[in-house]
Amino acid sequence: MSWERQINIKSKAEIAIMREAGRINAEALQAAASIVRPGVTTADLNAAAEEVLKKYGVYSPFKNYPGPYPYPASICASVNQELVHGIPGTRKLKEGDIITMDCGTVYEGFVGDSAITLGVGEISTRARNLLDVTEKALYIGIEQMRAGNHLGDIGAAIQKFVESHHMNVVREYTGHGVGRNMHEGPAVPNYGMPGRGMELRVGMTIALEPMVLLGKYETRVLQDQWTVASKDGELTAHFEHTIAITEEGPQILTVI
Repeated sequence: MSWERQINIKSKAEIAIMREAGRINAEALQAAASIVRPGVTTADLNAAAEEVLKKYGVYSPFKNYPGPYPYPASICASVNQELVHGIPGTRKLKEGDIITMDCGTVYEGFVGDSAITLGVGEISTRARNLLDVTEKALYIGIEQMRAGNHLGDIGAAIQKFVESHHMNVVREYTGHGVGRNMHEGPAVPNYGMPGRGMELRVGMTIALEPMVLLGKYETRVLQDQWTVASKDGELTAHFEHTIAITEEGPQILTVI
Protein backbone atom coordinates (compact mmCIF):
# COMPACT_ATOMS: atom_id res chain seq x y z
CA MET A 1 0.00 0.00 0.00
CA SER A 2 1.32 3.46 -0.86
CA TRP A 3 0.19 6.88 0.27
CA GLU A 4 1.27 10.48 0.28
CA ARG A 5 4.10 10.94 2.77
CA GLN A 6 3.37 14.56 3.59
CA ILE A 7 3.35 15.28 7.31
CA ASN A 8 0.58 17.63 8.42
CA ILE A 9 0.86 19.33 11.80
CA LYS A 10 -2.57 19.79 13.37
CA SER A 11 -3.83 22.76 15.39
CA LYS A 12 -5.60 22.27 18.72
CA ALA A 13 -8.91 22.94 16.95
CA GLU A 14 -8.17 20.26 14.36
CA ILE A 15 -7.17 17.79 17.06
CA ALA A 16 -10.50 18.47 18.78
CA ILE A 17 -12.31 17.51 15.57
CA MET A 18 -10.18 14.37 15.31
CA ARG A 19 -11.09 13.51 18.89
CA GLU A 20 -14.76 13.49 17.90
CA ALA A 21 -13.99 11.38 14.82
CA GLY A 22 -12.13 9.02 17.13
CA ARG A 23 -14.99 8.88 19.63
CA ILE A 24 -17.47 7.91 16.91
CA ASN A 25 -15.00 5.36 15.60
CA ALA A 26 -14.61 3.84 19.05
CA GLU A 27 -18.39 3.61 19.36
CA ALA A 28 -18.62 1.84 16.00
CA LEU A 29 -15.97 -0.68 17.04
CA GLN A 30 -17.72 -1.17 20.38
CA ALA A 31 -20.99 -1.92 18.58
CA ALA A 32 -19.30 -4.54 16.42
CA ALA A 33 -17.46 -6.01 19.40
CA SER A 34 -20.71 -6.34 21.36
CA ILE A 35 -22.08 -8.95 18.93
CA VAL A 36 -18.93 -11.09 18.61
CA ARG A 37 -19.99 -14.65 19.34
CA PRO A 38 -20.06 -18.02 17.57
CA GLY A 39 -22.40 -18.02 14.56
CA VAL A 40 -22.14 -14.31 13.82
CA THR A 41 -20.81 -13.49 10.35
CA THR A 42 -18.11 -10.95 9.62
CA ALA A 43 -20.72 -9.13 7.49
CA ASP A 44 -22.84 -8.81 10.65
CA LEU A 45 -19.91 -7.06 12.35
CA ASN A 46 -19.61 -4.65 9.45
CA ALA A 47 -23.34 -3.92 9.58
CA ALA A 48 -23.20 -3.18 13.32
CA ALA A 49 -20.39 -0.66 12.81
CA GLU A 50 -22.17 0.91 9.84
CA GLU A 51 -25.30 1.51 11.94
CA VAL A 52 -23.25 3.73 14.24
CA LEU A 53 -21.67 5.62 11.35
CA LYS A 54 -25.14 6.12 9.85
CA LYS A 55 -26.46 7.45 13.16
CA TYR A 56 -23.87 10.23 13.12
CA GLY A 57 -24.10 10.89 9.38
CA VAL A 58 -20.45 9.98 8.81
CA TYR A 59 -18.69 7.39 6.68
CA SER A 60 -15.69 5.08 6.69
CA PRO A 61 -12.65 5.99 4.58
CA PHE A 62 -12.13 2.25 4.11
CA LYS A 63 -15.16 1.86 1.86
CA ASN A 64 -14.17 2.19 -1.80
CA TYR A 65 -10.52 2.69 -0.81
CA PRO A 66 -8.49 2.19 -4.00
CA GLY A 67 -6.52 -1.00 -4.41
CA PRO A 68 -6.67 -4.12 -6.58
CA TYR A 69 -10.38 -3.23 -6.64
CA PRO A 70 -12.27 -0.76 -4.42
CA TYR A 71 -12.48 -2.03 -0.84
CA PRO A 72 -16.13 -3.07 -0.37
CA ALA A 73 -16.80 -2.55 3.35
CA SER A 74 -16.59 -0.05 6.22
CA ILE A 75 -14.45 -2.22 8.48
CA CYS A 76 -11.76 -4.83 7.99
CA ALA A 77 -12.55 -8.18 9.64
CA SER A 78 -9.57 -10.55 9.86
CA VAL A 79 -9.85 -13.99 11.47
CA ASN A 80 -7.11 -16.10 13.11
CA GLN A 81 -4.08 -16.15 10.77
CA GLU A 82 -5.45 -13.12 8.87
CA LEU A 83 -3.50 -10.07 9.99
CA VAL A 84 -5.14 -7.10 8.27
CA HIS A 85 -7.52 -6.07 5.45
CA GLY A 86 -9.88 -9.05 5.74
CA ILE A 87 -13.10 -8.41 3.81
CA PRO A 88 -16.37 -8.93 5.75
CA GLY A 89 -18.65 -11.56 4.26
CA THR A 90 -20.55 -14.77 4.95
CA ARG A 91 -17.87 -16.38 7.11
CA LYS A 92 -19.30 -17.38 10.49
CA LEU A 93 -17.21 -16.99 13.62
CA LYS A 94 -16.51 -20.18 15.56
CA GLU A 95 -15.75 -20.87 19.21
CA GLY A 96 -12.02 -20.36 19.75
CA ASP A 97 -11.48 -18.00 16.82
CA ILE A 98 -9.87 -14.60 17.25
CA ILE A 99 -11.21 -11.70 15.21
CA THR A 100 -9.51 -8.40 14.40
CA MET A 101 -11.74 -5.46 13.51
CA ASP A 102 -10.21 -2.30 12.06
CA CYS A 103 -12.49 0.71 11.58
CA GLY A 104 -12.13 4.24 10.24
CA THR A 105 -14.43 7.27 10.51
CA VAL A 106 -14.45 10.59 8.65
CA TYR A 107 -15.98 13.45 10.64
CA GLU A 108 -15.86 17.03 9.37
CA GLY A 109 -13.06 16.08 7.00
CA PHE A 110 -10.82 14.36 9.57
CA VAL A 111 -10.19 10.66 10.13
CA GLY A 112 -10.26 8.48 13.23
CA ASP A 113 -8.66 5.03 12.86
CA SER A 114 -8.44 2.20 15.39
CA ALA A 115 -8.48 -1.59 15.68
CA ILE A 116 -9.03 -4.32 18.25
CA THR A 117 -8.62 -8.11 18.38
CA LEU A 118 -11.08 -10.19 20.38
CA GLY A 119 -11.58 -13.82 21.25
CA VAL A 120 -14.73 -15.65 20.18
CA GLY A 121 -16.01 -17.52 23.22
CA GLU A 122 -13.30 -19.53 24.97
CA ILE A 123 -9.92 -19.21 23.28
CA SER A 124 -6.64 -21.04 23.79
CA THR A 125 -3.98 -19.89 26.23
CA ARG A 126 -1.66 -19.17 23.29
CA ALA A 127 -4.27 -16.99 21.64
CA ARG A 128 -5.03 -15.12 24.87
CA ASN A 129 -1.34 -14.48 25.42
CA LEU A 130 -1.03 -13.14 21.86
CA LEU A 131 -3.89 -10.69 22.44
CA ASP A 132 -2.49 -9.56 25.79
CA VAL A 133 1.02 -8.99 24.40
CA THR A 134 -0.22 -7.12 21.33
CA GLU A 135 -2.49 -4.79 23.31
CA LYS A 136 0.25 -4.12 25.85
CA ALA A 137 2.70 -3.39 23.02
CA LEU A 138 0.34 -0.67 21.76
CA TYR A 139 0.44 1.15 25.09
CA ILE A 140 4.19 0.69 25.41
CA GLY A 141 4.54 2.35 22.01
CA ILE A 142 2.14 5.16 22.95
CA GLU A 143 4.27 5.99 25.99
CA GLN A 144 7.16 6.80 23.63
CA MET A 145 5.06 9.22 21.56
CA ARG A 146 6.37 12.43 23.10
CA ALA A 147 7.73 15.53 21.41
CA GLY A 148 11.52 15.22 21.08
CA ASN A 149 11.49 11.43 20.88
CA HIS A 150 12.08 9.69 17.55
CA LEU A 151 10.13 7.20 15.46
CA GLY A 152 12.78 4.63 16.28
CA ASP A 153 12.00 4.97 19.98
CA ILE A 154 8.42 3.85 19.33
CA GLY A 155 9.33 0.92 17.13
CA ALA A 156 12.18 -0.24 19.33
CA ALA A 157 10.00 -0.30 22.44
CA ILE A 158 7.28 -2.30 20.69
CA GLN A 159 9.75 -4.73 19.09
CA LYS A 160 11.68 -5.34 22.30
CA PHE A 161 8.53 -6.12 24.27
CA VAL A 162 6.99 -8.37 21.62
CA GLU A 163 10.18 -10.31 20.96
CA SER A 164 10.73 -10.78 24.70
CA HIS A 165 7.56 -12.90 24.54
CA HIS A 166 8.93 -14.94 21.61
CA MET A 167 6.57 -13.35 19.08
CA ASN A 168 7.27 -11.18 16.05
CA VAL A 169 6.14 -7.83 14.65
CA VAL A 170 5.23 -7.55 10.98
CA ARG A 171 7.75 -5.88 8.68
CA GLU A 172 5.75 -5.10 5.53
CA TYR A 173 3.02 -3.00 7.18
CA THR A 174 3.32 0.00 9.48
CA GLY A 175 1.46 2.61 11.46
CA HIS A 176 1.07 5.99 9.75
CA GLY A 177 0.20 9.61 10.06
CA VAL A 178 -3.52 10.35 9.88
CA GLY A 179 -5.63 13.49 9.54
CA ARG A 180 -7.48 14.82 6.52
CA ASN A 181 -6.27 11.67 4.77
CA MET A 182 -6.40 8.20 6.23
CA HIS A 183 -2.77 7.63 5.25
CA GLU A 184 -0.37 10.53 5.74
CA GLY A 185 3.30 10.64 6.65
CA PRO A 186 5.22 9.46 8.48
CA ALA A 187 5.29 5.67 8.24
CA VAL A 188 5.69 4.28 11.76
CA PRO A 189 7.23 0.76 11.84
CA ASN A 190 6.72 -1.50 14.84
CA TYR A 191 10.47 -2.14 14.96
CA GLY A 192 13.52 0.09 14.98
CA MET A 193 16.44 1.51 16.91
CA PRO A 194 16.17 4.06 19.72
CA GLY A 195 17.09 7.60 18.72
CA ARG A 196 16.76 6.91 15.00
CA GLY A 197 14.25 8.27 12.54
CA MET A 198 12.19 11.44 12.45
CA GLU A 199 11.83 13.55 15.57
CA LEU A 200 8.29 13.76 16.90
CA ARG A 201 6.68 17.21 17.09
CA VAL A 202 3.66 18.67 18.85
CA GLY A 203 0.68 18.56 16.51
CA MET A 204 1.56 15.28 14.79
CA THR A 205 -1.29 12.76 14.73
CA ILE A 206 -0.39 9.12 14.19
CA ALA A 207 -2.29 5.85 13.94
CA LEU A 208 -0.06 3.48 15.91
CA GLU A 209 -0.84 -0.17 15.21
CA PRO A 210 1.26 -3.07 16.48
CA MET A 211 0.64 -6.12 14.30
CA VAL A 212 1.99 -9.24 15.97
CA LEU A 213 2.46 -12.82 14.80
CA LEU A 214 2.88 -15.92 16.94
CA GLY A 215 5.12 -17.39 14.25
CA LYS A 216 7.53 -15.83 11.79
CA TYR A 217 6.97 -12.29 10.57
CA GLU A 218 6.54 -13.10 6.87
CA THR A 219 3.09 -12.52 5.39
CA ARG A 220 1.20 -13.26 2.18
CA VAL A 221 -1.75 -11.67 0.39
CA LEU A 222 -4.70 -14.03 -0.17
CA GLN A 223 -6.59 -14.59 -3.41
CA ASP A 224 -9.10 -11.80 -2.72
CA GLN A 225 -6.10 -9.46 -3.24
CA TRP A 226 -6.79 -7.59 0.03
CA THR A 227 -6.50 -9.95 2.99
CA VAL A 228 -2.99 -10.21 4.48
CA ALA A 229 -2.24 -13.40 6.43
CA SER A 230 0.74 -14.95 8.17
CA LYS A 231 2.77 -16.96 5.69
CA ASP A 232 3.20 -19.86 8.11
CA GLY A 233 -0.48 -19.97 9.12
CA GLU A 234 0.14 -18.94 12.74
CA LEU A 235 -2.23 -16.70 14.67
CA THR A 236 -1.97 -12.92 14.42
CA ALA A 237 -3.32 -9.92 16.33
CA HIS A 238 -3.64 -6.17 15.73
CA PHE A 239 -4.45 -3.27 18.07
CA GLU A 240 -4.52 0.38 17.00
CA HIS A 241 -5.26 3.87 18.34
CA THR A 242 -5.02 7.31 16.78
CA ILE A 243 -2.68 9.42 18.93
CA ALA A 244 -2.06 13.17 19.07
CA ILE A 245 1.35 14.36 20.22
CA THR A 246 0.73 17.33 22.50
CA GLU A 247 2.73 19.49 24.87
CA GLU A 248 1.26 17.43 27.73
CA GLY A 249 2.24 14.12 26.14
CA PRO A 250 0.47 11.57 23.94
CA GLN A 251 -3.32 11.76 23.85
CA ILE A 252 -5.43 8.84 22.64
CA LEU A 253 -8.14 10.19 20.33
CA THR A 254 -9.99 6.95 19.53
CA VAL A 255 -11.78 6.41 22.84
CA ILE A 256 -15.33 7.03 23.98
